[in-house]
This record gives sequence, structure tokens and C-alpha cells, in this order.
Amino acid sequence: MTDPVATLPSELDQLPDRDPEETAEWAASLDAVTKAAGPHRAAYLMRRSLQHAEGAGIALPKLLESDYVNTIPTSAEPAFDGDLEMETRITAWNRWNAAAMVTRGARYGVGGHIATFASAAWLYETGFNHFFRGKEGDGSGDQLYIQGHASPGIYARAFLDGRLSEQQLDNFRQESGGDGLPSYPHPRRLPWLWEFPTVSMGLGPLSAIYQARFNRYLTNRKIKDTSNSHVWAFLGDGEMDEPESTAALALAAREQLDNLTFVINCNLQRLDGPVRANFRVVQELEGAFRGAGWNVIKTLWGNAWDELFQLDTTGALIRRLREVPDAQFQTYATRDVAYIREHFFGAEPALAELAKLLSDAKIAECFYSSRGGHEARKVYAAYRAALEHKGAPTVILAQTVKGYTLGKGFESKNANHQMKKLSIDEFKGMRELLGLPIPDSAFEDGLVPYGHPGADSPEVRYLQERRAALGGPAPARRVHAAALPQPEERAFKALYKGSGKQEMATTMAFVRLVKDLMRDKETGRRWVPIVPDEARTFGMESLFPSAGIYSPLGQTYEPVDRDQLMYYKEAKDGQILNEGITEAGAMADFIAAASSYATHGETMIPFYIFYSMFGWQRTGDQMWQLADQLGKGFIVGATAGRTTLTGEGLQHADGHSHLIASTNPASLNYDPAFAYEIAVIVKDGLRRMYGPEAENVFYYLTVYNEPKQQPAMPEGVEEGIVKGLYRFKEGTPASADAPRLQLLGSGTAIHWALKAQELLASDWGVTADVWSATSWGELRREALECDEALLRGEERVPYVTQALSGAPGPVLAVSDWMRAVPDQISQWVEQDWSSLGTDGFGLSDTREGARRHFGVDAESVAVAALAQLARRGEIPASKVKEAREKYGL
Repeated sequence: MTDPVATLPSELDQLPDRDPEETAEWAASLDAVTKAAGPHRAAYLMRRSLQHAEGAGIALPKLLESDYVNTIPTSAEPAFDGDLEMETRITAWNRWNAAAMVTRGARYGVGGHIATFASAAWLYETGFNHFFRGKEGDGSGDQLYIQGHASPGIYARAFLDGRLSEQQLDNFRQESGGDGLPSYPHPRRLPWLWEFPTVSMGLGPLSAIYQARFNRYLTNRKIKDTSNSHVWAFLGDGEMDEPESTAALALAAREQLDNLTFVINCNLQRLDGPVRANFRVVQELEGAFRGAGWNVIKTLWGNAWDELFQLDTTGALIRRLREVPDAQFQTYATRDVAYIREHFFGAEPALAELAKLLSDAKIAECFYSSRGGHEARKVYAAYRAALEHKGAPTVILAQTVKGYTLGKGFESKNANHQMKKLSIDEFKGMRELLGLPIPDSAFEDGLVPYGHPGADSPEVRYLQERRAALGGPAPARRVHAAALPQPEERAFKALYKGSGKQEMATTMAFVRLVKDLMRDKETGRRWVPIVPDEARTFGMESLFPSAGIYSPLGQTYEPVDRDQLMYYKEAKDGQILNEGITEAGAMADFIAAASSYATHGETMIPFYIFYSMFGWQRTGDQMWQLADQLGKGFIVGATAGRTTLTGEGLQHADGHSHLIASTNPASLNYDPAFAYEIAVIVKDGLRRMYGPEAENVFYYLTVYNEPKQQPAMPEGVEEGIVKGLYRFKEGTPASADAPRLQLLGSGTAIHWALKAQELLASDWGVTADVWSATSWGELRREALECDEALLRGEERVPYVTQALSGAPGPVLAVSDWMRAVPDQISQWVEQDWSSLGTDGFGLSDTREGARRHFGVDAESVAVAALAQLARRGEIPASKVKEAREKYGL
């Protein structure tokens, strides 16, 4: 019977067969091997042939999956460059103190995680002792993305080498006293130690890729030679479920980032159970990374397995390892040897025969503890191979046991991620296993003691000598960047003058400003424009030929628009990072650039421009990552507001990003109405972020795509622009007793307020003063500071209260945002307060139609103003009804 699969058409049917007879002979040979030696032998020969072809330089598609064995066999491991006995003792102390720190903290109910570091200890120790470059040597050192839940082990090592005290360990997760340790890697909370916040899972791997890419960017632009820096990202196999974890794998391979290594701790467990209960996560990850173009190294089995593989003359063991699902293998680690003999080796006769040659002790060693990630020589071989591989990033899939060395109550248990302490008896058992000289008398107070061999012990001297040879302590964060000089004033003056009769959107005003600032002799090269594919939407195509789009390959093709003035120019030293359709990738770029002042000692000025709807809403978690990492720069929400982007509709209509941004303490949020306001804000931002007294903040600016005539800057408004409010246009009273009120508007809404000012004066004899509220958030932030000062006995009046003090009539605030955005300041306004906004979902319409729908157009503002005055008894209520009818409301 003909195999139906064999009759399916394939790409080979489209290629001419120059020798069908030879092809038939090859097929017949394969059939003969299958018949005589079985399909497994045939598969082996085919894979050997592919391996040989690859080595001979014959271009063939690669297999995406290899057997469930180590990539580097024991016979091929390099000589271990160190004292393994000494490193074993050091690792034992660190294991102990990590578990002790979390257990002692359990007295206060602060929690912590023990099992993750227990499984990954050798993955870190081998790197610290042999590979991770510190910041006191040449260049910037390596960048280490530490798995968040492994932080106790990093603290334990810092304690051993004298960088942390017992008191600090005892203050793990108790920071309010000022001498505590944050739960996870948080640079803002422990800025001398941590460089990268990683516990928001998925963001670490994404950021590591873009950090490695940004390192190359700095080198190619000749800002700093980072060729000696290597990025190491330590990840959990469960973390790889996050879409961000694998979102940029192809980018890393495409750009040949061999300065990047992922180390994935494959302990086969998530936070609540198996990662791939019915499947094999290692094989799945191997296929994903190989398919993306990465170099894959599997470090699965310890030396105890060598004997089993040597006895496997039929391939039965390899086949069995390939088919056992992860959850079952986890079960083997918790059951007795009889269970393993029956359920693993009993699967087929050849395996049962192999098992007869193995002692119970050998089976127990293999299935309970012997994993590649627990043996320093295996890990060393993998790291050495990763650094020697060129032309592609490397991922190391290291298999471990979660909770290793913590005892049977912890190891491979589904609940071990939530287990926060060991009993005294469990610690004593751990002590015996690790061979630590801790006497029983040390437990007499009921607490597990910290262990330390002494500041002048051989272990500590060895550790410190190793780190000195590698360039100093790690992880470590250092800030040596000097302040940047302020750019020349002429770039700002261009916007101060306004646009005359020409209309210009504030998005274009910002782009023009940055284009001029990028020409500054002192700081121009430090600007890093970042855009997720829609540069033309934001009017940035003029930067293409002048600044160039960064590509490590340069431009290997002739662009289709080469004969045009603003053609698409890629360059190896290009300044623009045009990321394609990935806000997450663009934001990861921004974070790398925004923290370069610390990572590399090179201050960069990134600005990231995007559809405002797809910033804080889509990648808000990365905005917090940016704040945690003390990043600086300008985030620009373009085509902002809920009604300015005509026709796009609900998913593009942003009325809430300022509300989300206001929750981030490091974000200074501005909604400028005019071009000159942008100039003032950017100038002040450069001072605050990059001046002599640099602050660890970043700016969020919203700019609009609605063309308007841009006025010249009035005199004396700079302070008000920066603080968030100033009177833009005072109303002219029609009479001495004319009703009066204050209209506050931000962003594009200032134009509705100005038109409403005219309507109120001409149609109703009402005088309105129009104020530009450049930042509701900064007004609120300063007011909160005043409230806090009052609790300390300091009398301070908020700026918003001072600015509006004595202004006649009620206050009506209007913006293209939800009412909650301007309402942030209402409690500090002494006048009667009311607001208008764009609450609800967006919709597709013209600007006029959308604004009428939300009740924020000029006519709606005028009616709302009259209603306020009517409630106060300053005009008849009939005037409000008359106005509704007049304006068609």
C-alpha cells in the first residue's frame, strides 16, 4: 500500500531531478536499512548525514530538535579553570545563607523564595567565578539580568564577599527603615548593586536582547567600544511562557548578537506546577530557538548519566527520554527506585535489561540529583562554548531540580515556590549534605544562623581574587557620567517665535525641535530617536537621509525611493532606531538608551514617539521597568487625545494615557498646547535629567496631529509652563458687572476654550479668562508635596492655588482626556470646580463630530460655563436652555 504522506506534493517536486535513478537508489538504501536495522537506525543515519553535510558547508535546512542529551558530551568538556573543591564550599555557604535569610524573614511574614536559587546556584556561581566581567576592568563589564526569584542567592554571595552585613540580610524585604534589601532586583531601591529590574517576567529576556543590540549600536556609532561586554540573561523555563520572552528572538539572530547568552533554568516547574505537564519544555524551547536562528546548548544530565548512555547500545534510553513528559519526570524525582524501575525502565524490554546492570544507588543518583545544571564542569563547558560561538546568540538550556539540596520536603514539589522556610531539622540535614561546619549550638535560640567562613578565609580570598581578575564585584551598578552641556538656544527660539500664518501640529513642532537639537555640536550625537515603524505618520521621514536608520549591515540594497529627497537610508552608524511594528521592542530600546549613563557611563538622550494609545496602555509595565531602572529621556505620545485622530476609532482614541502615567512617580507628564510650550518643557527636561544635578526621572509628552497656527510665546510664562499652569489670554469684560469665569484647557483643548471664550463674550456678555494647563500631573505632584510638608509643620501653598488665587468666578477645566485627568487638581482650587472630558470609548468620526459626541467642543464648553454661572445665580437659568437651542445641543 502506498504511504499517503509520501504522495503529498512538496517543494522538491518543483526542482528538476537530473538523475532519477540515483535518487531511487538513495531511497532504496534507506528502505533497506529500515528493514534490516529498524527505523531508529535509519533516523540516526539520516541525522548523521545532515550533520556531515552541515560540516561540509552544504546548505540544508537544519533540524529543529536534537535528542534529549547534552550538546557537549563529557569527553568534549574543556579543562575546568579553577579549584572545584573551593568553589563547592563557596556555593554551599551561599545556598545556606540564601535559605537562612528567607527563613529568618518568615518571622515577620515578609515572604521570599528559596527553591529557585537552590536549583540555579551553580549557574550563577560558575559565571561569577569564571565569566562575568565587572565594571572595574576595561570597558563597561558584562550586563547581568538576574532571575528575580533568585535574588536571595545574590544577596548571600554579596554577604560572603563583604558587601552586605548580617543586619541587611535580616532586613530582607523590610526597607522602610533605610537599611533593608528589596525583594527582587530593583535598581531604584538598591542602586549600587542592581542594574536591571527583572521580576516582571518576560521583560528581562526582551530587554536583554535590546541591551545587547544597543551595545552594538554604541560601538557602530563610535560612541563607546562595547565589544568586551557580554549580556547574560538568567531566566526560568516557566518565564518563557510570557510572549515578551520570545518576541525578539529573530531580531537577536538576524543581527548576529553573539554578545548575548540566555541561560534558561529548566527545573520543569512553574510557580504552581509543571511547565509542560504533558510535553517536554526543553525540546519545545530548543525548537523555538533553533528555528529563530540561535545557537542552542543543552546541559541536561550530570556525569552519573554517562554510564547509562554507554550501556544504551540499542538507543532505547534515548527514545524513552524523548517520550517521557516533564510532569512524569518530576514524579520520578520524588518516588523510590522501585517505582522508577517499573515505570521508566519497564517501558520496553531493552530498557528493562539495561536496568538490571544498574544498582539502586546509581538509579537514585541519576533521577534524584544528577542534572547538568548542578555540576560546575558541565556549566563551565556550556558557558565557554557560548562565548566562543560567533555569528549568533546562544541559549543554554540547563536542567535542574527545583529546591535542590533543600531536602525531600522541597525538591521537585509543586508547592515549593510558595514554601518560605525550612525547619531546624531540615537545616541540619542540609548542613550535613553541604558539609558546612555549623554546630548544633548555633541553633539554640530557635533561629537558623547565618554562616560565614571568615573575612580572611580561603573561600573569601578565592572569591575576591576571582572577582578581581574579572574586573571587580558583580552584579554592580556604577554611575560616572558627567552632566551634558545645554544645547544652543537657537533650536528653542525657532519655536518661541510661533508659526505665523502657517499651521503646524504640535507633533511636527516637536520633531522639528529634535531635528535641530540633533545638529547641536556638543550633544546632537547623543540623541536616540526611536519609532515603531510609523515615522512618516509623525513627520520624521526628513530624518532618514540626514541621521540614517541604524542597521548593523548598513544598506545592502538600493532603496526604491533612492531618487527622492527623503529616501529610506539605512546605515551602520545610523542614529534612528526604527523598530518595526513592536511597541514592546521600541520601549526596550528606550530603556537601554535611557540607562546607558549608568550601564556604560555614556549619557544618551532617547526620545520614543508612538501613537499615544499604544504606549501606556500597551507597554505600561515597561514604563515601570524604566522607572525602576532609573532611566531618563522623552516618551512622546503622538496623535494624542480621544478626538484628534480623525476616523481611526476606538482602538486609536487615547483619552486615558495621562491618567495611567500619573500613577508612575518617575514620570513627569505634560500635555502642551503650543509649540513654544514644547520648547520650554524640553529645555527644562534636558536640564533636570542631564544637568549638574541630574534627577532620575523621565518625561511623557503628548502631542497632537491637528494643524493649528502656533502663537509666539508671551513674556514671562516659562515658570508657569514648567509648573503646569499659566494664564494665556485674559478676557475683556463687556461691562463692569459682567459675569466672569476661568477656563482651563490642556493640549488641543485650548483651542476649544479660546473659541468658547469668544462665544461667551459675543453671544452672552460673559467674560472668560483662558489658562493653559500644561501639566495636570505636575500641578498635583507639587500640591501633594505641600500637603506632606504641612504634616511636618511647614506652611506651603500649592502653586495651583496661588496661580488661581483671587481669579473671579468658577473654574471650568476641559481637555481631550477623561475628566479624571484635570480632576486631579480640583481639591486645591478654591473656586467652584467643574470639568469636561472625553470619558467612555472612542469612536470613528470627524474631529467636530467626535467632540460634539463627547460634549467638549467650543459650543459645549460655552453651555457648560453658562450652566456653572446659572448654578451660582449669576445668570438666569433660561440662558442655559437658550444656549443649548442656539448651538444645537
